Amino acid sequence: MWNYTDKVMDHFLNPRNVGEIPDADGIGEVGNIVCGDAMKLYIKLDDKKEFVADVKFQTFGCASAIASASALTEMVKGKPLAEASKVTNQDIADFLGELPEEKMHCSVMGMEALQAAFAHIKKQNPAAKITDPVTEAGYDPEGLDRIVCHCFTVSERKIREVILANGLKTVEQVTHYCKAGGGCGGCKPDIEEILAKVNGNAHPAGAPEAAAVVKPLTNLQRINLIQKTFDQEIRPALQQDGGDAELVDIAGDRIQVKLCGRCAACPSAHQTLKQYIEAKLRETVSPSLTVEEVR
Repeated sequence: MWNYTDKVMDHFLNPRNVGEIPDADGIGEVGNIVCGDAMKLYIKLDDKKEFVADVKFQTFGCASAIASASALTEMVKGKPLAEASKVTNQDIADFLGELPEEKMHCSVMGMEALQAAFAHIKKQNPAAKITDPVTEAGYDPEGLDRIVCHCFTVSERKIREVILANGLKTVEQVTHYCKAGGGCGGCKPDIEEILAKVNGNAHPAGAPEAAAVVKPLTNLQRINLIQKTFDQEIRPALQQDGGDAELVDIAGDRIQVKLCGRCAACPSAHQTLKQYIEAKLRETVSPSLTVEEVR
């Protein structure tokens, strides 16, 4: 189940700096209100263009998304550009005390909105002292903007950023933090390669990885494990946010699920279905599983 700290709940129930700045120096807009969380961040600089004089946000999303945006504005307000531009999603999570790993993508969205707003500022004022964490870590910017995960439009730059900022080691962690790999799964080999490069443990050419020998489950064992994962992990987590789901049918690798409660009417329903329910079942039972929604 997702347990939120008192600070997360405070920033969710009493968000700071909500609104817009009509004459903002930088505007960062990320996400998509149609298929999931979305955030718009406004930054106003001081007269000398050296400090963040004011910052406001508008967001559409869950408790973690609202709390992350609110916390971010408190963290950068009044800070020099060079310092504010170094804020990472892990800094946001630390400020809030903690975020469940499944909700870390909300803090990443905050970091993305901040970077987008600073990129807007940099375009208008090239001399602005704004930091790029990826190139600062020694990576050539060439090719970093290529899209690795086409299901969620996640670039190599974003994947490298979340790996560097959070010390990620597995593809599953990358998916929790930025959604990459949470759709069709076709990009997972690319994500593994990026993880190996960033963490400095790429395999030499021609050196195969050791494959673990796993005894296949019987059909009955597989069905029981799906049901157990659904009842003991997936449903309690959804119920924590007022949602729920019903396991309707299992036909081979196809699993039919009905979303209930808040999940049924949520614009992020497809994201919940694929990034959380399907990802959790693939992790626990089999990577070949596909979850479909029925109404």
